[in-house]
Amino acid sequence: MRRLVLPLAVLLAWPAGAVETRMPPRGEETQAHLVIESTTDFVIFEPILLAFQHQNPGVAITYRELTTNEVADDVTAACEEGRFVADLVISSSIDQQLKLVNDGCALPLRAEARAGLPDWARWREELVGLTFEPAVTVYNRAYFEDRRLPESRFELIDLLRESEKFVGKVGTYDIESSGVGYLFAFQDALQASTWGRLVESLGRNRARLFCCTADILDRVADGRLLIGYNVLGSYALQRIETDDRFGIVLPDDYTLVLARAAFVAKAARQPELAEDFIAFMLSAEGRDILSSDMRLLSPIDGAKRLAALAASAAADPQTLRPIAMTPALLVGLDRAKREIFLEQWRAALPAGAVTAGEE
Repeated sequence: MRRLVLPLAVLLAWPAGAVETRMPPRGEETQAHLVIESTTDFVIFEPILLAFQHQNPGVAITYRELTTNEVADDVTAACEEGRFVADLVISSSIDQQLKLVNDGCALPLRAEARAGLPDWARWREELVGLTFEPAVTVYNRAYFEDRRLPESRFELIDLLRESEKFVGKVGTYDIESSGVGYLFAFQDALQASTWGRLVESLGRNRARLFCCTADILDRVADGRLLIGYNVLGSYALQRIETDDRFGIVLPDDYTLVLARAAFVAKAARQPELAEDFIAFMLSAEGRDILSSDMRLLSPIDGAKRLAALAASAAADPQTLRPIAMTPALLVGLDRAKREIFLEQWRAALPAGAVTAGEE
């Protein structure tokens, strides 16, 4: 793939951390150009992009990869200024996506682009869920070879209370820098009474905080961490196929599931093409690619496929709790409530933050 070379004025308009990848058309000429802004690593999303180009050989694709907070900030600014930023916006931080749609930054989708989705994976006619991704616990296999795994939050809390061996050896998202990390944490606080005790246990063990899933998986695999909590299961399921140094647990008290949320930007230059891409991802062919090549699964049949993929992780469909796309998600983004929540987090983990490259 060739890296996209852009005029200086365009580069200055993009966030400094953005990584842009250009996929030239498979045909001889470019007939259309689709721009996608996303939080998903390009290497993970590449199979579905290539398959879409196979069906549409005249389409060139620019894939711009940012963090969840960068996407939210970038699209918010573009929406307020009425300028183009992307045709399609995809993010795992579904609460931030819902807010953008609620603020009038999206176009309505035709019925074919929403077909088959369960109610929890869509909102109004503008926001749709494209994936089915559990929040899992990952563990270092070598350490837990002869030890009992914590298969629920209750067992994880007990484990962290009983041993000093986990000081500095537990990792999770930095919820101030990771939108999906904040979403999972806020949903945990709503789901059960274990949240306060869990945060207390993380703080007592000086949990390490990271922006990104790969950072946690790297460290659990090589033993710098022994446990990773609330990690995106899609990344873990894909990685474990080539790296058996870590294992996966789907907590049996409940397992949160998110669907990466997508919408067509209000100032899109190729709105119909963006809708075509959404429809392709939700089609039978697209769902097969999501499952077999990407491990992101689909809201339409994800629960069934997850049971087969994660059999060794003791997946139980009865414990899966999809995070519904409803206005209730906006509660966690209220500035006052968010600050109170973050203050409680900071009080419990005052010195846990680590960024990639510091170790």
